[in-house]
Amino acid sequence: MKRPPVVVMALVSLLACAPAAARTVYRCVQNNTVSLATAPEPGSKCTAQEVDDNAVQTPNLWGNMGVFSGTLYEREQDGRLVYSTRNLPGSRVFLKFTVNTPPGEPAHPGLGKVGPPQLNRHAKQFKAAARATGVEDAWLRAIAHAESNFDASAVSPKGAQGVMQLMPDTATELGVTDPFSADQSITGGARYLQALLKRYKGDRTLAAAAYNAGIGAVTRYKGVPPYAETLAYVEKVSALYVRYRDAMGGAPQTPAR
Repeated sequence: MKRPPVVVMALVSLLACAPAAARTVYRCVQNNTVSLATAPEPGSKCTAQEVDDNAVQTPNLWGNMGVFSGTLYEREQDGRLVYSTRNLPGSRVFLKFTVNTPPGEPAHPGLGKVGPPQLNRHAKQFKAAARATGVEDAWLRAIAHAESNFDASAVSPKGAQGVMQLMPDTATELGVTDPFSADQSITGGARYLQALLKRYKGDRTLAAAAYNAGIGAVTRYKGVPPYAETLAYVEKVSALYVRYRDAMGGAPQTPAR
């Protein structure tokens, strides 16, 4: 049987092989799992990516997931055959594959562990930074807790520095001359978060993802990048934010109805 165009491009070259100038690949996310498909998947949040057959290098649609093996499935949807790397109802195995995904953005795992709120750490600096930028005090503390556990001398394996773990280039842009000064680091980090929250219209999840993996990665994936480090980081910061908000007397949050 001749393999249809989908076979090569679904694995980052796996959904393209027939004559065409470009074709659409859907990157679909469901419960923090990623799949590639030739049509939007029911139950997943899918974004379309036009792939030029003449491109020198195919885009990294998976994210930084290392080497992994999977299955390409075939099924009928809306009266036509579609292909996906997710096993949906009615699917049948088309082929098995192993793929080595390209490296992603330099996301860094936070150095702090989820734990009880530490309200006495640099309290004056956080209050001052919150007043100056309008970024919620509890949110600033959640980021600092996840980033460095409030250690002003912390340095990550990827070079982030200080309480707010600012990368050197970012610190310079923010006017931070001493990244190991708790006052400068917190002020700089608050200004950076202020800009991110403005960019993402107050969406703290996207702001945290960009703080961790970079604005470029959030733009490329049109949301939280699928990097394991970033997914874990966003979850950690979100949990810490609730703890700090409650400890500081904020009203408890409930799901929107």
